[in-house]
Amino acid sequence: MTQLLDTLQKFSAAEEFFDFLRVDYVPQVVHVNRLHILKRFQQYLSRDPVPPGLSEADERIAYQAKLQSAYQDFVQSDAVTEKVFKVFQDKAGMQTVSVQKLQASLNDRHV
Repeated sequence: MTQLLDTLQKFSAAEEFFDFLRVDYVPQVVHVNRLHILKRFQQYLSRDPVPPGLSEADERIAYQAKLQSAYQDFVQSDAVTEKVFKVFQDKAGMQTVSVQKLQASLNDRHV
């Protein structure tokens, strides 16, 4: 593990990632979408890992680019549209219940 990655893994607040990687951001965008941005950042890293053996400067640039991309997804869109988390992937967070299940549930209550 590189020193840069080791440092990143110690962060807990989204703003720490932005500040450390020197990625400009609008605080309100991060405040509203912090978990979504960090999850998307992780998805980008999983799909296209930063190659080993880079210089620290090149490694930082690679992480900056992925965080910037994740951030831009939520500047230009929103959490419901981006569907980062499973709750948004399952029919936009909606669940359906059949009329039969509702009737059965009502019948069970009246027994």
